[in-house]
Amino acid sequence: MDWFPLYNSLRIALISTFIIFFVGIFAAYYIARLPRGVKAALDVILTLPLVLPPTVVGFLLLRLLGPTTPIGAWFLEHFQLKLVMTWWSAVFATVVVIFPLMYRTARGAFESFDRTLAYSGQSLGLSNTYIFWRIRMPYCRQGILAGTVLAFARALGEYGATSMIAGYTPGRTATISTTVYQLWRINDDALAFQWVLVNMAISFVVLLAVNMLERREARR
Repeated sequence: MDWFPLYNSLRIALISTFIIFFVGIFAAYYIARLPRGVKAALDVILTLPLVLPPTVVGFLLLRLLGPTTPIGAWFLEHFQLKLVMTWWSAVFATVVVIFPLMYRTARGAFESFDRTLAYSGQSLGLSNTYIFWRIRMPYCRQGILAGTVLAFARALGEYGATSMIAGYTPGRTATISTTVYQLWRINDDALAFQWVLVNMAISFVVLLAVNMLERREARR
């Protein structure tokens, strides 16, 4: 059994989750402080990938990053670098798909933050950076951790956008999801079922971790 799809799926999911952890947190933090009308408009734009079909997201990324587009052609001409049909192309797709999960969860956590704690810190002369990392983030850690874990689980199972922008090449771009589909196409149901069990086992562990975090926070 070739374990590359598992390695590639974990690699893509970890990198994507690392990126959206910081991007999602800071987007949620600053947008939560904007006026209601501006915040509502940005919410619609940033949450759109959550409701769009993944294949539509993949198609839009192809139109943005493909070798015949201005961005894709520029990278190909100056760096001989293709932005599609490579394993890191899947990172682009996965980041776009899982960003709304992290953003919405983190924004909800920040909006529930007791601002009097921040005002108290400012009255004591604490910097905004110190208040953010040492007061606000610990206070909101449950929501942020839950969003991170759920985003990782979603990234691990991403198929639609990934298959369109990265394709399926054994040993190069194959992921668990694309491998299951390809094995089903060639009627290798036994091996496809093995990969399904692998994915289910990882998802079970991830969801178990979320429940354990929630119980620990409830005890505190």
